[in-house]
Amino acid sequence: MHHFLRSERDILYIFGSFSARVILCGVFLLFRIIGYFIRPLNEIQEVFLMDKKDFKDLNKRELVDLVYTMMDEESEGAKELPSTKEVKEKRDKLDYRRRFRKVLFSTIAALVVVAAIATLISTFFLTVIQVSGDSMEPALSNGDIVLLAKTKKYSRGDLCCISWQNKLLIKRVVAKSGDVVEINDDGDVYVNGELLDEPYVQNKCLGECDIDFPYIVPEDMLFVMGDKRDSSIDSRSSVVGCVARDQMVGKVLFRIWSA
Repeated sequence: MHHFLRSERDILYIFGSFSARVILCGVFLLFRIIGYFIRPLNEIQEVFLMDKKDFKDLNKRELVDLVYTMMDEESEGAKELPSTKEVKEKRDKLDYRRRFRKVLFSTIAALVVVAAIATLISTFFLTVIQVSGDSMEPALSNGDIVLLAKTKKYSRGDLCCISWQNKLLIKRVVAKSGDVVEINDDGDVYVNGELLDEPYVQNKCLGECDIDFPYIVPEDMLFVMGDKRDSSIDSRSSVVGCVARDQMVGKVLFRIWSA
């Protein structure tokens, strides 16, 4: 009986020890599980505290996205969150990429806008051409680059660009629609009976002329001449004649580049 009771106590002791071990293992495992979830939360909380000091311009949502982006870039088995230094380095890289993309897109957008504006301006308002020939010397020389303004209004003395036989010619407006033009053998030009003051002409002469004077400029036409009268082919010749309004490309504003 005594032996039985002792054996029973031994069994209870052994059972109690086993139960205690199971309970202890369970408690240890529970703490491990809790620690597994609490540790990342503590690290995230630490990152949040760091964000307030060091990452003022990055909100918590963006910071959490940054952390998990970095975790995705690590090996699949990695469970540890990156250190604050790694977070900062990664964030600096992302900020640099963001700034680079922003500058790149802004530059491209600016270039597109500038190109569009330049196209609109050149189509409807201004255009640039290069002078070919010496018929406008000394005012303009061969190779000069000039800026033209597209307009329908021209005055006597204006330098203009005309389209003639698929060529662009620079000439000077001498007379307008309805004006009476006369040129004597010395090259003096009279418009409506008044002698024109032409300081831009160095050598006056009749030049290449096969029209009869007095000459009346037809309606909606312009009488144009080059400043170099001895070599210019212009409205004095029936080959060119007076210029219609639809042949006018534009009025010369100024010279951009001198050859």
